[in-house]
Amino acid sequence: MQAKLPKIFKLKAGNASKTVLLLAGIFFFLCLLFTLHRYYTFYASFDQGIFNQVFWNNLHGRFFQSSLSSSLSTNVVHAGEVPTVYYHRLGQHFTPALLLWLPIYALFPSPATLTVLQVTLITAAGLVLYVLARQYLQPPLAVMITASFYGANAVIGPTLSNFHDICQIPLFVFTLLLAMEKRWWWLFWLLAVLILAVREDAGIGLFGVGVYMILSKRFPRAGVAVCILSFGYILVLTNLIMPLFSKDISQRFMLERFGQYADGEEASTIEIIWGMISNPLRLLVELFTPLDRTIKYLLGQWLPLAFVPAVAPGSWMIAGFPLLKLLLGKGESVLSITIRYALTVVPGLFYGSILWWSQRQQKFKPAFCRLWIGCICLSLFFTFTSNPNRTFYFVIPDSVKPLVYVSLPQQWQHVNQMRPLLAQIPPDASVSATTYIVPHLSSRREILRLPALELRNDAQEVIKVDYAIADLWQLQKYQAAFKSDRSLLKDLTPLIDQLINNGEYGIIGFEDGVILLKKAASSDTQAKAAWLQFRQQLVEGDRG
Repeated sequence: MQAKLPKIFKLKAGNASKTVLLLAGIFFFLCLLFTLHRYYTFYASFDQGIFNQVFWNNLHGRFFQSSLSSSLSTNVVHAGEVPTVYYHRLGQHFTPALLLWLPIYALFPSPATLTVLQVTLITAAGLVLYVLARQYLQPPLAVMITASFYGANAVIGPTLSNFHDICQIPLFVFTLLLAMEKRWWWLFWLLAVLILAVREDAGIGLFGVGVYMILSKRFPRAGVAVCILSFGYILVLTNLIMPLFSKDISQRFMLERFGQYADGEEASTIEIIWGMISNPLRLLVELFTPLDRTIKYLLGQWLPLAFVPAVAPGSWMIAGFPLLKLLLGKGESVLSITIRYALTVVPGLFYGSILWWSQRQQKFKPAFCRLWIGCICLSLFFTFTSNPNRTFYFVIPDSVKPLVYVSLPQQWQHVNQMRPLLAQIPPDASVSATTYIVPHLSSRREILRLPALELRNDAQEVIKVDYAIADLWQLQKYQAAFKSDRSLLKDLTPLIDQLINNGEYGIIGFEDGVILLKKAASSDTQAKAAWLQFRQQLVEGDRG
């Protein structure tokens, strides 16, 4: 019988640690390989550029300023104002914890550094999770918990995305829970503060930890303090502090996510909460609809843990509050398991599963182990086939009907022809670029996303950018399947014609569908001829 047992059952503490390190190493290597490849082949997108510009401005003493974030502000989106270079992003998302990683960025100031940082933080979270699991579980079970983390769709998908602030949450929360188990209260409260500093809504997950501490009767007084701290912080921050920087939290973000609970053109967090409480019927409808997507999302979160979180009280106590925030919100992204929001639910699910197994270790039989391994494999399969954030674009088509596919040699050839054009843009010049070029040019003060060309500089003067660069080839490839790409291509084509014809900009380079414009420059004859030929192809394609 012993020979038929899965190898996991034979693990001792020392071998288990080596196995976990091996799992972490594989996760780190593969995720880093694919995310860096995604960046260097120009599939990292706008958010990568935003965070890199924020880090770059932080490095130069202009803390949390970003012209890219300004272009998304309510002043620009709703009031039609010109983006500013001195706009403080803290009005959109309050993220002081990012300053922790500024020394690393100072050593390697590049958008790619943020990609490496994200993968490192998630990998480290898995290692802390193993140590946390060992507080309750025998080595085989602790290894399985860790393997589930590294195989979870809700972990891999967000790791393979643009850099985001939520990538800090698993490491901080697992460390906080470990500190709680060890009674290292100085570390616990330090991590509580760091979690709150991640972003304005991170306190929701911390509130769940406080609720667990109370309901489990383990640390009721500390739990009450955690709940008061987290809830009070959210209210003070979103109603008093963030509005000092901009009105985005009340006029844009709260309405975009929870506008169904409010009336009027703006709403505070207090008004949203009251809107939920005062209309319980609407609250229930939002909680369970759309039913199919809600069930699919829950199953996806539970799958790598063999559905244990569904019956684990601890998982519901801690993960229930960030999950509630997602279920009560609106928009396609809130119930997408491959983007950053899914990570907020993960720590509670895993800690609750650890607690559940701690009372049932004798039920960890070979048959269930095989089932569990199958669930992890299935999670990995669903992760790969979902092509999170277009990471595997060179394997999985973005669309089948119509077929939209870019091969690896084709994309690298396109990138190699694009890079000489990027090299012509001075590092201190103002520039506007299409989405997938933005990250590569974002280490500068003045940058926008096309078709925007105007911004307000440090002298508070409205200027037009010095350079504009557009990857029209990419838009042409994807327009058949994606309305946004088709619409942008139709907008950019006449805009380029207008800028050239009125002499405002000149074409100084055109390669493989990528056009580079310079303000007040004469057009290069060959580049302009190449543009006109490409433009004719677009016209013929529309007719076809």
